[in-house]
Amino acid sequence: MLRLDHPGTTSRPAPSAVLRATRAVAVLRAGHASDYAPVIEALQRGGVLSIELTLSTPGVWDELPLLQDRFGESVEIGVGTVTDAEQAETALDLGAAYIVTPVTDPGVIAACVSRGVPVYPGGLTPTELHTGWKLGATAVKVFPASTVGASYVSQLRGPFPDIEVIPSGGVDIEDVPAWIRAGALAVSLGGPLLGDAFKGGDLAELTARAQRVRELVDQAAEQIGASR
Repeated sequence: MLRLDHPGTTSRPAPSAVLRATRAVAVLRAGHASDYAPVIEALQRGGVLSIELTLSTPGVWDELPLLQDRFGESVEIGVGTVTDAEQAETALDLGAAYIVTPVTDPGVIAACVSRGVPVYPGGLTPTELHTGWKLGATAVKVFPASTVGASYVSQLRGPFPDIEVIPSGGVDIEDVPAWIRAGALAVSLGGPLLGDAFKGGDLAELTARAQRVRELVDQAAEQIGASR
């Protein structure tokens, strides 16, 4: 746990070893959460092991424990589109590995920090992102990321040199290296990764897309290491 240097927060939940190793989050939205399992299996085969179940999909509360039992520790399953502290507490009580929110809500962040669970609040402006970071976020989610581009990360690092960032919203697979090279902790991908997987699409193609994401992440990480 990382100590914070501002009053009111004693520790910042660290990102999981899974996220640090794979640096990609798959954002799942479907007609019902009961459709999730085959898609998660396909992502797992492709090496994308951090899965975000969005609350905009019906049935998440019922399916989350079942998915955890099915996949165990082979993937980490978090809950996203959390917009208030009550939702955050419910997700944490059900064992969510992390919490993602599209907004910067102090109550959501505080609920996660108090229980040592990684939390990724969303924002776009420097004020929003710095507020989430100051409150103890594991990393801040730049949302929607496609409106600013990867160079935004390096620009943020000017005034906020320690801030950790995850881009989300409109991130295409081939955009991944630019974000990683810019200093993003990880990338969050929805439609460009999932494609038609929830509409009867070929799950082998989903696995191939996941493998491509991991290939690009690993290549970018190697380039960063080689340049140091």
